[in-house]
Amino acid sequence: MIEVTKLSGQKILVNPDLLEIVEETPDTVVTLTTGKKIIVKESRQEIKNLVKSYRKDIFAGT
Repeated sequence: MIEVTKLSGQKILVNPDLLEIVEETPDTVVTLTTGKKIIVKESRQEIKNLVKSYRKDIFAGT
């Protein structure tokens, strides 16, 4: 799971396997494969880096 911050300041965990689209409009909107949309404080690039780090951890077996 990756941790992101909603605009309200609430931290949530998101399964990166459910990410479908991440767009900046200018707020960052994360769309899940379920159709649910979440507006977060992190930038598109930060989300990308979180997912890359998550995948590296999974493949490294940690």
